[in-house]
Amino acid sequence: MRALIITLVLPVLAACASKGPVLDTTNPSFEGDMPVNFSGSWERDYARSQDVNGALNAMFQQRQREVMQQQQANSMSRVGPVQSGLSQREVNAMIDLARLIEEITRPEVLTISQDAYEVRIARKDDFAMSCAFYDGVAQGTDSQYGAEVCSWEGDDLVSHLVLPGGLIISRRYTLSPDGNQLREITTAKSSATRSPLVLHRYYFKFEAPARAFNCVETLSMKRVCSTGELNP
Repeated sequence: MRALIITLVLPVLAACASKGPVLDTTNPSFEGDMPVNFSGSWERDYARSQDVNGALNAMFQQRQREVMQQQQANSMSRVGPVQSGLSQREVNAMIDLARLIEEITRPEVLTISQDAYEVRIARKDDFAMSCAFYDGVAQGTDSQYGAEVCSWEGDDLVSHLVLPGGLIISRRYTLSPDGNQLREITTAKSSATRSPLVLHRYYFKFEAPARAFNCVETLSMKRVCSTGELNP
């Protein structure tokens, strides 16, 4: 169902975007180990996290301020038409963008695994985000949703997912000094809207319960599961 909703929302936004934003893939490289280890299980902190309605309202208010400033400038200079307000087309595009972000950020738990070359952020019942680095250089990946490229900006891990129609979903992950809290900032940009939608979410680290079943893939390419230990 989630993939269906995303598939339905994307064409609406793409139809409004004549030219999509350009993604800068010239990510800086790094030497040595990855700056931060995000490994662990993370559960959303609802007390600190922003909801999608709050992010959408902030987006509306930003655009309304911009329109008012443009109205005042045009009125004083008498150059160009005086815009009466947000167009219904832009309002609809903003709502569709919020619906898309709501679906993408719906999972409450993040499971992050990390080794010397890759950071993988898995969400229950959703696609996983994968950031691979070789010799300190990010490797782009393709999925059924679009192309993704990652980078390190200081101690922050940043991912840019390019969707059909020139939409860009950026995610920035920041770890607290004590390593027990994680901040995720999701930014959605589209040529269909003048301002980006920015959503702040916070997570706290927890010990995930042991799995009820352990599974391995056998040489016959069949999966074998057991409640005890398994040897391939």
